[in-house]
Amino acid sequence: MSNPETISHFATCPRGLEALLSAELERLGAGTVKSVAGGVAFQADLRTCYRANLESRLATRILRRLATMPYRNEQEIYDIARALPWSRWFGASKSIRVDLNASRSPLKSLDFATLRIKDAICDRFRDDTGGRPDVNTREPDIRVHAYLDAANVTLYLDTSGEPLYKRGFRVQSVEAPLKENLAAGIIALSGWQPEDTFLDPMCGGGTLLSEAAMIGLGIPPGAARGFGFERLDDFDADTWKTVRDTALGAQNRERRLSIHGSDLHYREVEYARENLRAAGLGEVVQLKQASATDLRAPSPQGVMVMNPPYGERIGEKAELAALYPQLGDWMKRHFAGWRCYYFTGDPELPKGIRLKASKRTPLFNGAIECRLFEYKIIAGSNRREKP
Repeated sequence: MSNPETISHFATCPRGLEALLSAELERLGAGTVKSVAGGVAFQADLRTCYRANLESRLATRILRRLATMPYRNEQEIYDIARALPWSRWFGASKSIRVDLNASRSPLKSLDFATLRIKDAICDRFRDDTGGRPDVNTREPDIRVHAYLDAANVTLYLDTSGEPLYKRGFRVQSVEAPLKENLAAGIIALSGWQPEDTFLDPMCGGGTLLSEAAMIGLGIPPGAARGFGFERLDDFDADTWKTVRDTALGAQNRERRLSIHGSDLHYREVEYARENLRAAGLGEVVQLKQASATDLRAPSPQGVMVMNPPYGERIGEKAELAALYPQLGDWMKRHFAGWRCYYFTGDPELPKGIRLKASKRTPLFNGAIECRLFEYKIIAGSNRREKP
């Protein structure tokens, strides 16, 4: 590295959000930004690393790169890991966890490779300090990540700790909730601005609503949680205080927003209400229990974003086959002037909606390939009726 104050980092994110994350990291001060599948490589000093953890709405983890070296087998991976000065970054009293991901690796057992990295760290600590860290797979002080491709192993220190989509305030969860950073990415792709009306008519636990509210008020997404970098030996408390105070000082919690949410099920509405209250957003979002197709546009123009259910069982699929055309008719009748977005892993949805999508953006919800469909609703029909 030409500048000793900058360190190589890698930010992971849901696939499909890499370009947005690159732009976000540049705004936060990152340099030499380069997006690849599943994340963004960048250069950052401690201040920018702290900002990325606190203020990134899209990243899953911020990883500090320690080394990238060629390997052929597990023994060489062990040797590479053991050569690193682990006691420079954290003490033997800290507990550790090692996670490994791979793509096209020739190794037969990734579990064994993970074990060898853990052994290498502990053996190096014994050499340097006479002690060794304990392993804690549930709540470790320090997380070490490794990535194997066909030829190289890269080792990282996790500066985030818990994944960054865990904002620190959720108290209730619904079945298959949308991750917060994916929700923030969907909102960014919709082009919603705080002066616009925002509607989620199938809000579930309220993830899209809380992310929109935090964006609108300028609330840092990590304001209610701690981070892994606070447990590293080079943690700079003064720099962290400056970063945090600056970000919190930029909030505008008095701003009036027009954000509306609803759900067919009473339980989901109450879950959303509890989550919003826990985040200090209970008075920001208007919630009610209602069927989506009973709703009317709360303003002449706005942005609607929803994550409709998609069924796995035959009965569910039959219900949805009947629901999707109703949603298309409902939008045409009551949401002229709106931009409407459907995020779904159901390839049948665009056929059922029976409207022409103006944009289709591929995104991944974990391992599930999904699409974000954009519909610009105009008054009247978007196509000529058949005689």
